[in-house]
Amino acid sequence: MRTTIIAGNWKMNMDRESGEALAGGVAGGVAEMDSLVNTEVVLCPPFPLIPIVGACIRGSKVKLGAQNVHNEASGAYTGEVSTSMLASVGCTYVIVGHSERRLMFAESDLDVCYKANAAVSAGLRPIICVGETEAERENGRMEEVLRRQVRTALDGLFDFNVRNAVIAYEPIWAIGTGNPATPDQADAAHLFIRELVRDIYSGEVAGDISIIYGGSIKPDNVGELLARPNIDGGLVGGASLDATSFLDIIRAA
Repeated sequence: MRTTIIAGNWKMNMDRESGEALAGGVAGGVAEMDSLVNTEVVLCPPFPLIPIVGACIRGSKVKLGAQNVHNEASGAYTGEVSTSMLASVGCTYVIVGHSERRLMFAESDLDVCYKANAAVSAGLRPIICVGETEAERENGRMEEVLRRQVRTALDGLFDFNVRNAVIAYEPIWAIGTGNPATPDQADAAHLFIRELVRDIYSGEVAGDISIIYGGSIKPDNVGELLARPNIDGGLVGGASLDATSFLDIIRAA
């Protein structure tokens, strides 16, 4: 059975006080969910808040993640952080290749590959983000884009460690727009990604890897999305900044 993953990407939001309150609220709410089985909840705060959030969720069922990482182990990379730094403060997950990193900071498919490989090698679970723009979808290029992004990102990952990776399908046209992919659109894209993984590795690996959806996930649409057979959770943006909304999404898992 694949693990359901609900990850909250706080992006560049929250300060110490509000971050502590949010993390504590999520950890407390998750602790009361006796029916939460085969589901991992992850919080990905901004870098300065990682140790603070880690202290708030220590001993709880909530996992700690980061929003980005450099692929090099150390060196003259001002403003960057390494996998060992993240692991040393308790991170077990890290987001790589988010569309905002690709669009705003010019991260390439190859950059994502290097980061995913570095994360897996360090024992972190990379959440590898892929997805097409609105123009690419309208021009019938969704499969072409996903094929390129997935194949490049997984290059170098052997079948025994790719199972520790998570793939997040995030159609760029749905992120932060309030206009999510329909359950049919999302499930079709997830199925296509799963078939790519089957082609690269095997049916067994494709059946094991968690593929999650991101893009305007809300409490009122998450249930229908997660009911689809190929959607194994969600990478949640804005709705993860409110404990009540995020907990409602977790309950739907």
